Amino acid sequence: MSVKIHTVAKALPQYSRPTEEILPFLDVWLHGQEERFQRKVRKIFENAAVDKRYSIMSAEEVFTHTSFEDKNKIYSREVRKLGKEVLEKALQKSGWEPKSIDYIITVSCTGIMIPSLDAYIINDLGLRQDIVRLPVTEMGCAAGVSGTIYAKNFLKANPGKRAAVIAIESPTATFQHTDYSMVNVVSAAIFGDGAACLLMSSKEEDQGPEIVDEAMYHFYDATTMMGFSLRNSGLQMILDKEVPDKIKAHFPYIINPFLEKNNIEIKDVNHLIFHPGGKKIVMTVEELFGALGKNINDTKEVLRLYGNMSSATVLYVLERFMEREIPKGEYGLMLSFGPGFSAQRVLLKW
Repeated sequence: MSVKIHTVAKALPQYSRPTEEILPFLDVWLHGQEERFQRKVRKIFENAAVDKRYSIMSAEEVFTHTSFEDKNKIYSREVRKLGKEVLEKALQKSGWEPKSIDYIITVSCTGIMIPSLDAYIINDLGLRQDIVRLPVTEMGCAAGVSGTIYAKNFLKANPGKRAAVIAIESPTATFQHTDYSMVNVVSAAIFGDGAACLLMSSKEEDQGPEIVDEAMYHFYDATTMMGFSLRNSGLQMILDKEVPDKIKAHFPYIINPFLEKNNIEIKDVNHLIFHPGGKKIVMTVEELFGALGKNINDTKEVLRLYGNMSSATVLYVLERFMEREIPKGEYGLMLSFGPGFSAQRVLLKW
C-alpha cells in the first residue's frame, strides 16, 4: 500500500500589486526617515527577486497603522474564504466528493483563529461529521511539508483513505507599521499571501507521485533564528541574517543521509521542489545544488511571481511539477526550512 499526492491546487487573494506599484506606499511609510535609509529600503524591495505579490488586504490597509485585533479580523475572514475556495478547486480537479475526505489538515501561522480554519471548512463544504482534524500552527515556512508528512503518516496507518492538506498564509497581516528594522523591511519585501491544497490518498485506484519517505531535521540551539514575537501590534517577524549560512553548513547532513537511506544519491533526483524562502536563501541553495548538477528554476519562478507565502509556497512549486508529464520512475525532493530551526523533506517517486 502506497500513499500518493493526487492533486495540488492554489488560490490567490483578491488584491495584488507589482513591486513598482508598492514603492509609492513605501515613500509615504518612510516619510521622516533619513534619506539614505529610504534609498536602502527601496533598493531592498527592487532587488528582492519578487515581481508581484498578492494580499488579503489592499495596499492602503497594509500600510495603515491598525491594531492587531483589526488585522486579525481581516485574516480570519479572508482565510476562511480562501480555504473554502482552494479545497473546492482541488476537489473539482480531482473529481472527488467533499464527503470522500477522511482527514483534514489546515496549516497557518500568520494569524490566530479558534476554532481553527478546518472547523469552518467542514461547515462551509459539508465535509463528513466524523472527519479527523489537525490544525498545524507555529511551524512557519516548513509547515507545508510538515502537513504533507502528517497526512502521509495518517494514510499509511489507514489504508483506503483520503486526506486534504490546506496551507493558507497572510504575512502581509503581520507587517509592523512602526517598526523600521531591517527584519521588518526584508520580510515585507519578500513575503506575499496565498493558499494551496494537496489531496492525498492511500486508495489503490487514486493516482499520483508516491511518497517514498519523509523526514525532519532539527538544528540545535537555533530557536532564535526564525519565527514571530507576539507584540501588542501583532506578530513581529524574527529572521536572522545568518539563516543562509546555517543552511549551507548543515546542507550535507540534511540531504545526503536522507537519500542514502533510500539507496539513492542526489544525481538520481530528477526534480527539486524547494521552498523559496527569499533571494539570499534561494541563491545559497542554488549554489549548493548547482555544484551537484541540479537547478531550482521553478523555485525562483514561484518567488518572482508570488513572493514567499510561507507554508503554502512549496506547494506552488510542487503544482508546477504535477502539471507536467513526468516519466514513471523519476524522483522528486521536496524541501523547506522553518522555525525551530528545522528542515522538512519528502521524497517523491512518479
